[in-house]
Amino acid sequence: MNNTVQLQKKFDTKDFQHGASTLKQLLWYFTSCLFFRSGLVPFSIVLVWFLKLFGAKIGKDVRVKPYVHIKFPWKLELGDHSWLAECYIENLAAVIIGKNCCVSQNATLMTGNHNYKSPYFNLITKPIILEDGVWIGASAIVCPGIIAKSHSVLSVGSIATKDLEAFSIYQGNPAVKIRERELS
Repeated sequence: MNNTVQLQKKFDTKDFQHGASTLKQLLWYFTSCLFFRSGLVPFSIVLVWFLKLFGAKIGKDVRVKPYVHIKFPWKLELGDHSWLAECYIENLAAVIIGKNCCVSQNATLMTGNHNYKSPYFNLITKPIILEDGVWIGASAIVCPGIIAKSHSVLSVGSIATKDLEAFSIYQGNPAVKIRERELS
């Protein structure tokens, strides 16, 4: 029991960089609760405006649906003609989404995890990159450090634990390549 108490005291995330002041984080929290997670504002143009106001880099003709959860908009880049449905973006590190991408309902982009080999479960963060034309299916999960290469697909409910090859379709847990993606 005494060792457990000592370990808890040593758990520390002091090296983690939020990338914004405490005030900005607080303002984003309330903005996110009121305008994004509540669904009160169904208009993508308004949600995109708020994201840009908080530092997100967003291209043209982007769609952001209500109920989306974005941890830190200042660590988000979203390319032209891309779409965020009611997804969960836990971007403790950068999330870079290319052009013509879709992140579907209940999908999760998770840039952080903990080192299970450490008795202190140190926080580990790694960016996620979705190159142009990527589709992350409903309820799929993209783990920290993953690169989904051009026009790859992560199918419904699948979990990407390794990079996804270009023009390939992945399925399962962990996701494996099931076939090539052919565009017409």
